[in-house]
Amino acid sequence: MVRNEAMKKLKLVGQSRRPAPRRISVALQGGGAHGAFTWGVLDRLLEDESIEIAAICGTSAGAMNGAVLAYGLGTGGREAARELLERFWRRVSEGARSGLLQPSPLDKLTSRGNMDMSFAYWMFESLSRVSSPYQLNPGQVNPLREVLAGIVDFDALRKSGSVALFVCATNVLTGRLRIFERAEMSVEAVLASACLPNVFPAVEIGGEYFWDGGYMGNPPIFPLIYHGDTRDVLIVQINPINIPALPKTAPEIADRVQTLSWNSSLMREMRAIHFVSTLIDKGFDDSGRLKRMLIHTIDAEAELTAFSISSKLNADWDWLRHLHEIGRAKADEFLAKHGDKIGVRSSTDIVAKFL
Repeated sequence: MVRNEAMKKLKLVGQSRRPAPRRISVALQGGGAHGAFTWGVLDRLLEDESIEIAAICGTSAGAMNGAVLAYGLGTGGREAARELLERFWRRVSEGARSGLLQPSPLDKLTSRGNMDMSFAYWMFESLSRVSSPYQLNPGQVNPLREVLAGIVDFDALRKSGSVALFVCATNVLTGRLRIFERAEMSVEAVLASACLPNVFPAVEIGGEYFWDGGYMGNPPIFPLIYHGDTRDVLIVQINPINIPALPKTAPEIADRVQTLSWNSSLMREMRAIHFVSTLIDKGFDDSGRLKRMLIHTIDAEAELTAFSISSKLNADWDWLRHLHEIGRAKADEFLAKHGDKIGVRSSTDIVAKFL
């Protein structure tokens, strides 16, 4: 009895001496099926109990990852979040299995994720250039609606106060960025953030119409600055800033045009963050009101640039698992190299990477 009591006391002492977790905000880019890379990153971060995710901002696939992550953390903790993220991506793959958009046998022989030799993919590409989703999808069917609703209880998510959540969409008529916060989160808000206008009709919310948030913020950082209570922001970047070769084919050009567009807002915000940091460094903040942000990034530019734009529509489970594994490996590398910088200084050179 005495020994058991002593062991309990030692355990309590050990717990009391455990350092508080390092709090970070995560900013999650969108990029279709490449969002499974972000799933892998989050899966690895959730394993590390020395890190606490305090706020999430996501766009498109990043919004879906973010909503599932916030719901899991708020209702069941780390393990629940990991389980729900895997369940979400598995159901995405299961739902796509019955559709026409599949990699061909030749695709699987020549590439891990591309669908460049799939007749169904090229038929989809051709139709989407001459017909709108209002013609091709008059019933406004979106299979992701059922997947999301089956994973996330949005009523419970709105009431959960453990993690700040921001999802962004683009107002079609005004061109303005719309930020949905956790208290107003819904299936429609997340679908709006991921509404590609050549695939789905605009999502109506409160009499306003929304397209994919990537056009105006992929992802926006300012909600994490204004409303987050931590200076550290980890950007999980899907769309490459640098590419190794000049795009020459039509698909290569289309892919690069999209990534340039979807990275532009992020790069502008990084310029503003660098400007504020420079003002602080030069002593122009006498009032102390400026907030120095510590920026960290995890990306897979070298790995993901090897795949074509068609791979972003490939929901084959082997492909999603491959992206997940890349994400885990990149997060593991980040933690090993830069984990000790969280709360201390930026691990990303903003000028070298973004400016």
